[in-house]
Amino acid sequence: MEGFSLILAMVVVTALAFDFTNGFHDTANAMATTISTGALKPKVAVTMSAVLNLVGAFLSVEVANTISKGLVDESGIRPEVIFAALVGAILWNLLTWLVGLPSSSSHALMGGLVGATLASAGPDAVHGGALITKVVLPAVAAPVVAGVAAAVATRLSYTIGGKDGKAAEKGHRAGQIASAGLVSLAHGTNDAQKTMGVITLALVTGGALAPGSNPPTWVILSAGLAIALGTYIGGWRIIRTMGTGLTDLQPQQGFAAQTSAATAILASSHLGFSLSTTHVVSGAVMGAGLGRKGGVVRWSTAGRMTVAWVLTLPAAALVGAGAEAVTDLGDWGTALVAVFLVAASAAIWLVSRRQVVDHTNVTGPAATAEEPAGVVTQALAAVAPPAAGQPAPAAEDTASAPTPADAPTATVPAQPTAPAPASPAAEPVSPAPAPASAATPPAAAV
Repeated sequence: MEGFSLILAMVVVTALAFDFTNGFHDTANAMATTISTGALKPKVAVTMSAVLNLVGAFLSVEVANTISKGLVDESGIRPEVIFAALVGAILWNLLTWLVGLPSSSSHALMGGLVGATLASAGPDAVHGGALITKVVLPAVAAPVVAGVAAAVATRLSYTIGGKDGKAAEKGHRAGQIASAGLVSLAHGTNDAQKTMGVITLALVTGGALAPGSNPPTWVILSAGLAIALGTYIGGWRIIRTMGTGLTDLQPQQGFAAQTSAATAILASSHLGFSLSTTHVVSGAVMGAGLGRKGGVVRWSTAGRMTVAWVLTLPAAALVGAGAEAVTDLGDWGTALVAVFLVAASAAIWLVSRRQVVDHTNVTGPAATAEEPAGVVTQALAAVAPPAAGQPAPAAEDTASAPTPADAPTATVPAQPTAPAPASPAAEPVSPAPAPASAATPPAAAV
């Protein structure tokens, strides 16, 4: 019984650790646009978001019930399975945070739980219908709905307040602060509940709660505090990507994006959908970028985010299944997985210290630096003719033979000397570098 109590305590602590990573991983969802447009200072923004995350944790338990009752069969898993699932979710959160990609903490948790359950109890223990209807389908639909709503709201904002730009911009900054608070509140009602659901599921499988029970008050409080603390720490790398790496936002766009995202998240929380706030906010930010006339979306960044979204469920499931296979070996296997989790987390943190991103440089010049041109862009630039009035190419460019401007100039003086190579005296002259270089200055001068 003592060993069982120890594993149950390990599950609760690990679940709260996941909740902490969820907080700093998803801070960008609520505050990236507010920080990037200057509506709030970075530290003020994350403090407000942390408080509202804690408040939102107490507003509903519908998403927690989806996790604890609807996704997997409670009777078919052990606390070690939930521990393995959390290992997969935490490591995916940390890896995507390290590279600054706003992937879904929710889907990392779902993937880890599904993978560990499959490895432990087989496919019959996973409720496939609930996984499709309450996780997968909302993941596909939510970014599209939020993006379209944000694009329409952005266009309306510029149409209505287009004539008095400064006054409209100031008003939208104030509205953006309110909408950012609403997103933070919605994040607490949705994401904090996922950890509540996992802890409740562990308590049920461990016999500490009756099957079908709602999360106890201490679970709600601890989950809300953990996600609030993580939010206060601030996931500055992802804030940079969401705020300036995806598109350049003005206050009107930030207000439209956050209002659309908050509406979608709160509606899904009420229906019990385990929605990814990352997907919703990212879709809303892209929609706001396209909604402004002349606005652009950096599709290379969006493409990397999409790849991370697609990989989240299977990658976390794979790690969760592997961790479950090790914990199934006994107590020493569980201890080995715990040591691996701590060591891997420490290694990721040490790597992140090589290039620190915090509130002092999240919106600086480095944050808005353009990405290097891709292979296709460089190839097109190399073959494109120079625009009218452009200066002549540099010496390193003229040295390359295939430029079309050099070809006719070099051919014209070469024509009269074409019959001359018949004489043997001309042969030593042709390989010498002097005539070739001598022919170049007149061509350049012309």
